[in-house]
Amino acid sequence: MTKLSVNINKIATLRNARGGNMPNLLQVAADAQQFGAEGITIHPRPDERHIRYQDAFDLLKVVTTEYNIEGNPVPKFIDLVLQVKPTQVTLVPDAEDAITSNAGWNTIKHKDFLTEVVTEFKRNGIRTSLFVDPTEEMVAAAAITGTDRVELYTESYATEYAKGNKDGIAPYVAAALQAQRVGLGLNAGHDLSLENIKYFKDNIPNLLEVSIGHALICEALYLGLENVIQLYLNKLAN
Repeated sequence: MTKLSVNINKIATLRNARGGNMPNLLQVAADAQQFGAEGITIHPRPDERHIRYQDAFDLLKVVTTEYNIEGNPVPKFIDLVLQVKPTQVTLVPDAEDAITSNAGWNTIKHKDFLTEVVTEFKRNGIRTSLFVDPTEEMVAAAAITGTDRVELYTESYATEYAKGNKDGIAPYVAAALQAQRVGLGLNAGHDLSLENIKYFKDNIPNLLEVSIGHALICEALYLGLENVIQLYLNKLAN
C-alpha cells in the first residue's frame, strides 16, 4: 500500500497569519496521524513564512510515524536536518523566493553536489529522496548520487488530468519503471488531490509514498480533516 504523508505547511501559514498558535501545528500533526496519516511532511523555507525552523524540533514530540523534511540543501537547512534527524529528507531545488516548488533537480548537472549532501545525510542514518521531473534520464542520474529514493514532481500530471488528458501520466510510468531498474524507491508529490490520486496510484508501479498538503488542507475545509485523510487512504489502498 502506498503511504500517505500529510504536508502541514498550510496549517503553519494559517497560524502565522494571526501571530498566535491557532491552529496548533503540533495538535494538527498529532490528529492527522490519529486519523490514519502514515507520515508528516514539512518544508521549511529560509524566510520561515510558514513552517518555522523551531517547528521542526517541536514536531519531534508528536510525530510517531514517518517524519519527512523537504527543502533546498542550503547550509542552514542541512544543519537543521542533521540536528532533527527525521526519517527522510527530500531535497528540493527551490529558490528562496519561490511560492512553491516548480522544478526537479538536474541530477546530471548537480551530481557532485547532490552526492556530497546525500552521503552526509545517509552517514547520519537519514533516508534521502531527490525531487525530480518525470524523465528517465534524471532518475537514472539520481541513482548515481547514492540517494535512496526519488520523488516525482507531479504538477504536469495534475494539470493534464484536469484537462481530461490521462495520457499525461505516461512519462511518470516511464520514470517509475526506470526507478525500479536502477534500484530506487519511489515517492511522488505536488498538486495531487482526491480527484487525481487514484488514477495516479493505479498506474504507477511501486509507488511507496505520496506527500500531499495544499489540496488535502483545502479539501478538509469542506469535508473535515479526518474524513479527507480516510478518503485518501481508501483511494491509495484500492
